[in-house]
Amino acid sequence: MSATEAAAPAPGSFTAWRRSLQERVTQGDVGMLPVILGLVLIWAVFQFLNPNFLSPRNLSNLLVQIADIGTIAVGIVLVLLLGEIDLSVGSVSGLAASVMAVLNLKRGVPAPVAIAAGIATGAVIGLIQGSWFARFRIPSFVVTLAGLLGWLGVQLLVLGETGTLNLLNPQIVNLAGNYLSPQAGWALAVVVILVLIVDAIIVRRRRAAAGLDVAPLASLAARLVITAILVLGTAFMLNSYLGVPEGLLILLGFVVVFDLITKRTTFGRHIYAVGGNAEAARRAGISVNTIRVAVFTLAGTMAACGGILAASRLLAVNQSSGGGDTLLNSIAAAVIGGTSLFGGRGTVWSAVAGALVIGSITNGMDLLAYSSYIKYMVTGAVLLVAVTIDAVARQGRQAAGRA
Repeated sequence: MSATEAAAPAPGSFTAWRRSLQERVTQGDVGMLPVILGLVLIWAVFQFLNPNFLSPRNLSNLLVQIADIGTIAVGIVLVLLLGEIDLSVGSVSGLAASVMAVLNLKRGVPAPVAIAAGIATGAVIGLIQGSWFARFRIPSFVVTLAGLLGWLGVQLLVLGETGTLNLLNPQIVNLAGNYLSPQAGWALAVVVILVLIVDAIIVRRRRAAAGLDVAPLASLAARLVITAILVLGTAFMLNSYLGVPEGLLILLGFVVVFDLITKRTTFGRHIYAVGGNAEAARRAGISVNTIRVAVFTLAGTMAACGGILAASRLLAVNQSSGGGDTLLNSIAAAVIGGTSLFGGRGTVWSAVAGALVIGSITNGMDLLAYSSYIKYMVTGAVLLVAVTIDAVARQGRQAAGRA
């Protein structure tokens, strides 16, 4: 036996896990750690400046406020994983909400059908833009920029001269305005913890069976305990006010589904492959154009869902729906959360983390009565820092031959 073989730690041992962790950190592969630390810092600063920031009422409002942007950001994450961009999501979200509102209020269409029509509108738009991008090889930046302008015009056409449509149907309003009972909230928290424990055990066994590095049992147990404390603490905090917001559950539901899709399905692996190297993916037999069209269709669908959630929260749809900083905040949420602009790296959970960062900045500054220009400057600075971290991490991976 050679000295190298003798020095090699056994797979699954603490030494092997520690060396793997050190190697990833050294090469800049730190995942969502920077955004988590940033979020802790932001919360600490705002709590120091205003003791009401971490109150159950304010945190509940914060989680409701980020549901729409976080939902749109889920679609943006998928597009960024391809190394592309979608600049039309703001206009698409506004148009989808407008379609829903007009059908329900003016045409008397039942709420579920109107909601489905709004979501279908986003899906069709995504399909059109994705097909145009894939068929004619026009940069996605240009195609979706045209969509940003064009779909805004369609939104104004759909709304006509009505101006503002106030939403009254309980089925629409309750999407973002309803809360679970305390009993249901606690039950959900317990179910989530049990699912996480079972999933962690299954994943660990599969990695060990495949001869891959696995975290020591003590590390796994510590992580699960911390996660359980966070879940139970969140349930306690939300139940101290009105309960768990259903809008938050919708966002988390989308995140869980797309996280499973991207990590545990062939389609998800193909998304990463195309984003990492489209030519290599094509030579490996992956239908690159099909993946691109599907991802843009999903992005349009998520934009529509986010627009409908926003309309439900604001109780109205008007000509400015989907406008303002909706697009910028959605893209910023995905990037700040840790999704790489260079494609092929990131997780769907970054949409939630990034939305929390942006929402916390906005919410905290509103509590402190700061002007809008300060919020924009701070958000821009945070975005620049996030992109810089991504670029530095990519340079580290390139130096290590892992980019």
